[in-house]
Amino acid sequence: MKQPLRFPDSATDDIPREIQELGRLISELDGPQSRELRDSFRHVVECVQRRRRILNLVQEALSQLRLDIKYLMFDLEITREENASLRAQLDETDRDDFGSSW
Repeated sequence: MKQPLRFPDSATDDIPREIQELGRLISELDGPQSRELRDSFRHVVECVQRRRRILNLVQEALSQLRLDIKYLMFDLEITREENASLRAQLDETDRDDFGSSW
């Protein structure tokens, strides 16, 4: 007796083709161990899906981190330029003050 796969069709895109094929073969089994195999298969599918979700979260976090680093590098460069400009103005002011006191 054929039984349907234990995971929804919408999730099959996240499951590797080999695991989908294994699920199809397990669903065709009859006998005392078929239930145990189906339970184990369901557990494997859940683990694969959970790992896929974790991988997606990590990839999103890395993308955000890269963007944050770009913003910080830009901010650092602008801060350095402002610092150099203000130091130049301060040096100019100091020279003017020093020259006028003589």
